This record gives sequence, structure tokens and C-alpha cells, in this order.
Amino acid sequence: MNRTAAESRAAKLRTVIEEHNWRYHVLDAPVIPDAQFDALVRELAQIEETYPELVTPDSPTQRVGGQPQEGFAPVNHRTPMLSLDNATVQGDLRDFSRRAKDLAPEAVPEYVVELKVDGLAVSMQYEDGRLIRGATRGDGEVGEDITHNLRTIPSIPLRLRQPLTLEARGEVYMPRAAFLALNEERAAGDMALFANPRNAAAGSLRQKDPRIAASRSLDIFVYGLGFSRQVSPATHAEALELLKALGLRVNPHIFVSRDLEEVIQYCESWRERRFELPYDVDGLVVKINGLSLQELLGATSKSPRWAIAYKFPAEQALTRVEGIAVQVGRTGVLTPIAVLVPVRLAGTVVKRASLHNEDILREKDVRIGDSVLVQKAGEIIPEVVEVLTGMRTGGEQPFTMPENCPACRARVSRLPGEVALRCTNPACPAKGMEAIVHFASRNAMNIEGLGPSRVARLLEAGLITDAADLYRLQDRKPALLVLEGWQEKSVNNLLSAVEQSRRQPLWRLIHALGIRFAGERTAKLLAEHFNCLDALRTARPEELEAIPEVGPKVAGSIVEYFGLPSTHDLLSKLRAAGVNFTQGAKKAVSRPLAGKKLVLTGTLPSLSREEATRLIEEAGGMVSGSVSRNTDYVVVGEKAGSKLAEAQKQGLPLLDETGLKEILGQAGQK
Repeated sequence: MNRTAAESRAAKLRTVIEEHNWRYHVLDAPVIPDAQFDALVRELAQIEETYPELVTPDSPTQRVGGQPQEGFAPVNHRTPMLSLDNATVQGDLRDFSRRAKDLAPEAVPEYVVELKVDGLAVSMQYEDGRLIRGATRGDGEVGEDITHNLRTIPSIPLRLRQPLTLEARGEVYMPRAAFLALNEERAAGDMALFANPRNAAAGSLRQKDPRIAASRSLDIFVYGLGFSRQVSPATHAEALELLKALGLRVNPHIFVSRDLEEVIQYCESWRERRFELPYDVDGLVVKINGLSLQELLGATSKSPRWAIAYKFPAEQALTRVEGIAVQVGRTGVLTPIAVLVPVRLAGTVVKRASLHNEDILREKDVRIGDSVLVQKAGEIIPEVVEVLTGMRTGGEQPFTMPENCPACRARVSRLPGEVALRCTNPACPAKGMEAIVHFASRNAMNIEGLGPSRVARLLEAGLITDAADLYRLQDRKPALLVLEGWQEKSVNNLLSAVEQSRRQPLWRLIHALGIRFAGERTAKLLAEHFNCLDALRTARPEELEAIPEVGPKVAGSIVEYFGLPSTHDLLSKLRAAGVNFTQGAKKAVSRPLAGKKLVLTGTLPSLSREEATRLIEEAGGMVSGSVSRNTDYVVVGEKAGSKLAEAQKQGLPLLDETGLKEILGQAGQK
């Protein structure tokens, strides 16, 4: 394909991909299968790789890329992003309506009601339809630039369906399923868990590396128009319809009425229904619909007078602690679990609640027989909020964490600086079961259909003793078929999933091994750096610590893990089973910029910023976002800004695109 044909085809592909992306993420009505969509994206990526000068900033291939950010630049909001006053009872909504009528006695207000999604408020600025900047709410006047992370969210269009200049505001959130999967992954790596989906979403948006945000399954609902030069809707509801027509994702649950009592009834209808949603909602937002009336009502220094948040209290339930069990995790951590009299809470029946660790158990003084208040942290994870000591009868029994592991009776210990008690037995059966469950989990070897109950059954039947034995199950099919509840179809599906997992990429295997402190992100870094498991297995601590994001704690854990005889035995069995141990051959490339720090400023004639960054990194260099005395070169294009002035002030070497290509050995390339 010549360049002219490639340019035409790339433009067509971008349009088609954007259309299907909009149908999938905004309309929730895809018209082609995922495999066909992926093929279109691959075709576009191949064209752009062949003709890098054809890459555009809003290309679907450019959602994730570039170096991690060094910091978060401040962004001044054109119009303040004010916080909302809260209403907690119906009378607060009536007071809100009365105040509005006192300020505008001639008006007959219409109300619009939206779900209050529990996430992080952001603004997105579009110029001529292209996303140029995204920011957090911050203090309402000044937020932080998080454009690099917002670009990774598939439901945020990089280009609107019309070339308008405007600011849209929305709430970025993490779906409940994604939150649970993320915490499961962090638990597997012995990392701190997020308390709720909102904290997880906020933490993801404040990552300096956009690849981390891209892995977190974030989504957004756009809830308002900050400003616009070319459109002027009469009502908030019209503004939402406009934003939806432009390709932005708007929540479908919107209610409009002039009757305040209808509004109150609608709000109350969501008190229970909200638990049926796949994302967290902590209330509803009631707004005056007419934008001219909003302007007339104005705002206080903190909140608009034309909107209020009707918030639901955290739902709690009273129950009794029937017992306290101790659960042994994959890394040997002992976790106390309150066994409760079943109680309905936030839409589900709760029977167990984590007490987290020995310190929290003592601090809350939870005893067997206690009456307790429970709630769901982030409306997902059951937790004991409070012990009602006034209801004690004297028959409650204090609980002490065991000195021996409940699974194997080995001694437990508490390492300095840790809150967790751990089983000291490397061969503890509870640790072995959890290790196999983790090995087969979705974010590890992804052996579908092999959950905790099936792993437990295989262990009980003596068909496996460790994860490597999963690859011998094909030879034990007759024994599988006689297990109670196991049918030929389910057995065949399991064996097929096990067979497919042999070819999983190296990072999945590293993650599946369950090395303490090494989660999915670290596994990918290790696979990329070492390229094969044998090189990682023999790596020295200092070599590991040289990898970005791998500190002494992680490095020490990796070295300790690969030094265990049990690890040697497991890897030998996995190798014999034909499990993939390699990342794939790396291309041999020249590294003329090894150790050099470069800054890009302005627009280069033929290279996009992303392409220039990639070429510099492949040549061993690093691209920084700011000029400093440690900068080796400043690459200057058209409309260079303050970075050029600073470089000239410091007398730093300057390069144009031709000079950069000469260093890279690409002179003469178009």
C-alpha cells in the first residue's frame, strides 16, 4: 500500500473505529463482534507503524503512550467546579425548593434529577472537537492536569462527533466488578487494599504512569457542560442530550418534573434500587433545569443555589457474632473473620465480615456473642463498624488469635513492622490451596472454571498437590469424571482451559507464582526486563532494584522466593509440563541515546510527540516533561513554548527533527 492509499485508509479506519467505540461504550449497543473491532485497530496500528507521520493525536491507537508524568501541572477552571450542599432528609429538599422560590418568586422551576455516582469529578476541555486537557476538580478553582490518564478511558472520546469547543464535566468511577478484581490482585501481591471503588478510581487517576490507569477499567458519566462557545442549550436536560449526541457518555437515569413531591418520590425509589447497579451511587443530585434560572439564582462561595445532593446514609444493620473464624491466605496471613447471624444489607445477605487483623480485633474488642453494627465498605465489603457494648449480657467470649496455624498446627509469627500473623510452614495445606487458586485466577494463568471449591475438591481427591499438577490432569480424566457433580462437558472445558494456559505470556506466569509484594504490574516489568524466567530466577538484588518501581522490599522478596527448594521443584515440574518460560525475542537496536535525558517542545514536522518519544526510548534515552540542568538535549519544533526559553537561558543543546534523526541514525527518513 502506497502512502496516499495508506493515508486514506487510516482516516477511514479512525472514523469506523470511533463509531464502533461510541456504540460500544456510550450506547451499549455494539454491532460487530470484539474480534472484528480488534482487527480494525490492528490494521490501523500497522499502517501507522509503517507511516508514523500519519499518526494523529486523536487516533484510537494513541490512548496510552509516552513516559510517566513527573508531576501534575495545575489547571485553572474557566468556571469554578463548586461542591454541592447535602440533603439527608426529605425536608432538606423542600427547604432547597423554598429558598429558590424566595430568590425568584416569579419563576415556576422545573427540576432535573440524576444519580450521584460515587467517583471523582473531572473536567475535559475540547478544542475544535479534540480533547486537549483533562483535570481533577481540585479545590474548585484549580485542579490537576490528568490528561494522560483520562485519555486511557475508552468511553471518553478523543474527538467529539462535531468540531465544537467546550468543557464537559463528569464523574470517573470504577465499576464494582473491577474494584473487586483490583483488590484481589493487590491482596495477591501483599499490597494495601483500596477501601472502596471511589478511592480506587481517585488513586488510579493520580498515577503518573498512564499504563496503570489504563489497566484499572475506569469509566465515566458526563453530567454537565462547563462552557461552550458555539452552543447554548436552554435547560440542563438539553445540555445532557447535546453531550450525548457529541459522543460523551451520559447516565440514562434522568428524571424531569415540575412537581417537587414527584422528585422526592423518585429519589426515595433509588434507596434500594441503587444496589442493582454495577457501580456505586451514594445519592441523587436535584437541579433546577432552566439554565437562565440557574444563572439568576447564582451560588454561594462554595455551592450553587440551584443544585443539591440528596445523599443516602451508609446502610447499616444490627446482627450478632456467632463465632470468629481464622482464614489462612496464600502467603500464610491469618485473617480473623466474624461469623454473623445472617442479615440483609445493601441488597444482599451478609453472613461473614472481615476483622482484618489482630490489632483491629483488639481495638474494636469484638467478642463471640456481641451485638454489632455492620455495613459494606464501599457498599461491597462487609465490615464490623461498632460493637454495641451496652447490649452485652456478660456471656460474651473474648477471642484470642491462635498461636498455631488452624490448617497445619505450625507456629505462627508476627514479623517486625507488620500487623499480620503468618503461618511459618512453607508446606501448609491452606497456603497451598490458596496458591493454586491464585495461579489459576483470571489475572494470572486465567484457567477458567477452576475456582476455590474445585481446587479444594481436587486436593481432597489427591489428584493435585501443587499448581504444576494441573498439567497432569489430562492423564487423570477418568478420575475426574467420577467426582461428584463433575460432568464430561465441565471436565473437558477445564482440561481445555488448562491446556491453553501453557501458552500464556511470561508476565502471567510470574504473577501466577504468587511472589510476595510482586503484583501484576511488577510481573509485567520483570517479564519485559529479563525476557525469560531463568534470567529472573538468578537475578541479584541490585539488578532487580535497578528496575524502575522495584525497590529493596520487592527485590528481597523475589530473591527469597527463588531461593526456596519448593520453588525449584515447582518450576522444574512446570518446565516439564511445557509451560511457557520466555517473553519472546527482543529486537537488537542501537542505543545512541543511552542514559540521555531529552525534552520535547513544539510540533515536529513529521513525528508526533508519541512517535518521537518511542524512538528516543528505543535508542536508550528518556523523555522528560520539564527542562533542568540534567537535560542533555531539547528537541524543538514549531510553536515551541517556555521550555525553549528556559533551555536557551541555561545554554542547553538544541535539536530540530533533522538533528534528532541524525543521532538516531534515521537521517533522510520521511
